[in-house]
Amino acid sequence: MKFLVVGGAGYIGSHMVKQLLSAGHDLVVADNFSTGYRSALRGGTLVELDIADEQALDALFAGHHFDAVFHFASFIQVGESVAKPAKYYQNNFAATLTLLQAMVRAGVKNFIFSSTAAVYGDPVYVPIDEEHPKVAINPYGRSKWMVEQMLEDFDRAYGLKSVCLRYFNAAGADPEGQLGERHEPETHLLPLILQAASGRRATITVYGRDYDTPDGTCIRDYVHVVDLVAAHALAVDYLLAGGASTAFNLGNGQGFSVQQVIDTARYVTGQDISVSEAPRRAGDPPRLVADPRRANTLLGWQPQFGSLEQIVAHAWSWEQKYPWH
Repeated sequence: MKFLVVGGAGYIGSHMVKQLLSAGHDLVVADNFSTGYRSALRGGTLVELDIADEQALDALFAGHHFDAVFHFASFIQVGESVAKPAKYYQNNFAATLTLLQAMVRAGVKNFIFSSTAAVYGDPVYVPIDEEHPKVAINPYGRSKWMVEQMLEDFDRAYGLKSVCLRYFNAAGADPEGQLGERHEPETHLLPLILQAASGRRATITVYGRDYDTPDGTCIRDYVHVVDLVAAHALAVDYLLAGGASTAFNLGNGQGFSVQQVIDTARYVTGQDISVSEAPRRAGDPPRLVADPRRANTLLGWQPQFGSLEQIVAHAWSWEQKYPWH
């Protein structure tokens, strides 16, 4: 098959590119390198463009026949989305609209969208299934939910089929050590903990120990990045086989507390990771855990790296390669 991967130089996009290439597919990778890294690309044909550029997209689609498009080109920082909502609505929603319109003009019918558990907002019940109310509480989550609703409309009007994959917490790194997580600034818990372990930061901050959980710290659902991209590969197979547009949660279905992640990192790294305490952050629910059974059943998706120790070990191997460029 021939696929377009937008945002293919980022954390999850680069792992997707590697997986699709290893499966023998023909790839074009489009990225504007606002947050991605050229060194993360493992192959494929690179086209440097912004998905907000209508003319560049039309030229790209005129030169290639794509069986499907994978979208990883969103901004992801919740705090920044609150401070700079225009940036998030412009890139995550408006630029995605421009991309979808170009697909419609070119007759490309299949779209795999990197969505988020942030579309649900504060959980009404846990674990969270796909029918859970969508009440996003920040511009990041709202921008993703707006795209999901737009995709429903594009399916009805233009026959553009889509799968929206709602990530919980992507974590870990390529087991072969070629790829990993690098965000500037870094906001994700596991790489922050491992930066404290490697000496790149002095301490890791725990925000609140008074939650209604066994150890008092928040519980989150971590899914290995390689398992995450495997679900995307299954999703495109599902669409190409005639599957209806739909959405799936991607998580391990159990969740680990902040303290469990710190304890596991101490065990894996052998480092005494310094921890500082801070009050709760506004908007942090005690538990965010996926019900992934729909993806298990309809896609046949079963995570291969379900243990927290494996996730931490792969991420630690990557962290020890710093600096990477």
